[in-house]
Amino acid sequence: MEREVGVNNVKIAVIGGGLVGALNACFFAKRGFQVELYESREDIRRATVVKGRSINLALSHRGRQALKAVGMEDKIVSKGIPMHARMIHSPSGKRSPIPYGKKGQYILSVDRANLNKELLSAAETYPSAKMNFEHKLIDWNLESGSMTFLRKDGSTKVTTCDLTVGCDGAFSAVRKRFMRQSRFNYSQTYIPHGYMELTIPPKHGDFAMEPNFLHIWPRNTFMMIALPNLDMTFTCTLFMPFEDFEKITTGDEVLEFFQRYFPDSIPLFGGEALKQDYFRLPAQAMVSVKCSPYHIGTTCVLMGDAAHAVVPFYGQGMNAGFEDCIVFDELLDQYNCDFSICLPEFTRLRVPDDHAIADLAMYNYIEMRAHVNSKWFLFRKHLDMILHYMMPNTIIPLYTMVTFTRTRYHEIVKRWQWQNKVINRGLFLCGVSLVVGSTYLLIKHPPCTPSIQLDRLWNWALSLK
Repeated sequence: MEREVGVNNVKIAVIGGGLVGALNACFFAKRGFQVELYESREDIRRATVVKGRSINLALSHRGRQALKAVGMEDKIVSKGIPMHARMIHSPSGKRSPIPYGKKGQYILSVDRANLNKELLSAAETYPSAKMNFEHKLIDWNLESGSMTFLRKDGSTKVTTCDLTVGCDGAFSAVRKRFMRQSRFNYSQTYIPHGYMELTIPPKHGDFAMEPNFLHIWPRNTFMMIALPNLDMTFTCTLFMPFEDFEKITTGDEVLEFFQRYFPDSIPLFGGEALKQDYFRLPAQAMVSVKCSPYHIGTTCVLMGDAAHAVVPFYGQGMNAGFEDCIVFDELLDQYNCDFSICLPEFTRLRVPDDHAIADLAMYNYIEMRAHVNSKWFLFRKHLDMILHYMMPNTIIPLYTMVTFTRTRYHEIVKRWQWQNKVINRGLFLCGVSLVVGSTYLLIKHPPCTPSIQLDRLWNWALSLK
């Protein structure tokens, strides 16, 4: 209680009313801080048309832990659909599941808009929290802490605060102020692939495919995925190079493209519906943002996409953003809400982790669109799970560490690289031992047709390599 009394007069401005901003408002208000949330768009709970991305989100352990800390986990989980495995769709229509982890481990398909609404409503229940929608940040004086917001009616609002928390997305207005600081590192990378969302409607009042899977159509240079929704639809996302999107200009070309690469999906969409859905919106770009540090002095800190926008291929963008919130909350506990310690410590902890998950997200796109077609990849997946079962504390699959633990991302990368080295060397030594042993037996006990046997052995050894 003493800690809460000490923070009653501290005013925190959360810039951005998206997922991370709304969750942060809950965390700060729960502690008793005076919280004002500012969002440039209208209140999503009252909007007739929700603008922005609607890519389904995959909620996993890190995000759930953050929601649990503010008492929201059960409510959100009850509105999600468990996905226990990837379901790989081959060009021939064959479906093959690849489990995400051990039995009982799953990720949740959750609706972005509904999650955002729930978090805003939760933040609003705290008496110390105030929501300000249609307030666009247009000026911010770092020295005085003064911020100027433009309202919908053209008027302005000037306010001050003790701490500014920038949660305003990949194109953050708060981060622009950081750009004027010396020794602030920043980079953004647009990948050459875009994404387009399509919808698979229900069939006979039920899901058109198995609902408890993340469906993937991997096609090496591009792919399509589908996640289930509570209304029994699937949100499909086609990820493809922009130049390939630009080649498809007519409805007939859409059908021809899908007939060639995703033939089993056409009956699910419906031919005519697919042609209309495809041209509803143009392909959207995806950007990866890295920066450091995440703070300025004791008065401002960046979180979520404002600090580390990542491409969506590991399903960790939201989870990493939510983990920002709980890490900062844990630091407030550890250092008794001393911003002069918490802010630089937050930067020290999160920058290497968020840069690591940005790189892993890039890697996972290659895995999802291409590696899952490889027999070697499938073999390694099964081998990793067997070794994990035999040595649960020594060998842990990469996906398990990222998705089902809160192990720091950069430590996961180091451990994954070490595990790969050990397992690959072990396989190589096993292969060499087998070849040497077989060769010795052939020399010791030569068959009637040694040349044929040796040729087969040599070809087998080459295939192992």
